[in-house]
Amino acid sequence: MNETDARTPDDDSGARVVRAWRQLADGSVLLDGFHALKHAVRFQARIPVAVTTDRQAAVELADELAPDVRDTLEGLLTEVPEATLKALVPRPHPTSIAALAVRPSRDANLERLARTPRTTPVVVLDNPRNLGNAGAVIRLAAGFGATGVVTTGTLDPWHPTVVRGGAGLHFATAVERLTVDELPPGPVFALDPEGEDIRGLKLPDDAVLAFGSERSGLSPGLRARADHLVSLPMRPQVSSYNLATSVAMTLFHWSATGSASP
Repeated sequence: MNETDARTPDDDSGARVVRAWRQLADGSVLLDGFHALKHAVRFQARIPVAVTTDRQAAVELADELAPDVRDTLEGLLTEVPEATLKALVPRPHPTSIAALAVRPSRDANLERLARTPRTTPVVVLDNPRNLGNAGAVIRLAAGFGATGVVTTGTLDPWHPTVVRGGAGLHFATAVERLTVDELPPGPVFALDPEGEDIRGLKLPDDAVLAFGSERSGLSPGLRARADHLVSLPMRPQVSSYNLATSVAMTLFHWSATGSASP
């Protein structure tokens, strides 16, 4: 099906959008909401189909919040009835916008992660459990210009809930699931309560910054792979920081002490 056909505003456009969506859905990334679509457009994602229940309102929102992508969104979006949107996305975003994007190739992401010399760190989430936390970390990594985010374990970093939490910023950084043995090159700085206080360290630009799971911390394999154990300052008797908070503090420390800027 021609991508333009799926967006043509005639009486049959809704039916054609539904057919296009269902043909593409299983192998595509769901962009749920205005901000996810906005970021995907900014970072050159390929978007074969995008829908909204109110095209004029969506364009006006772009005028207000993202004028740089306004014309692109106007060309992408097809208006459909609310019932059609709910048939495509069971829990539509409050902005009533949804789209499908083509996932970046694994080979391209692996090449980006492995490229040296590297001027920004890679963030590793070791066996994470919470989809929302993973999405928040990807959003943070994109904001700091990190080379990529790698997860180990069973969590799919491209799960729709993770993409929603990341506000579409998966397309701004390399996101992949790897084993500990497949981690990108670079010195591994693993966060651990017994590690050296991060305030006394300068994190190199090619660092691999590893964070344990929300419940059990670093896995034995990742701990054995670490070159340095690093701790964040924390008041006694406070158990831990949220995973995304830990990543934010560490990336900020890198940005303040490293030689590169986002």
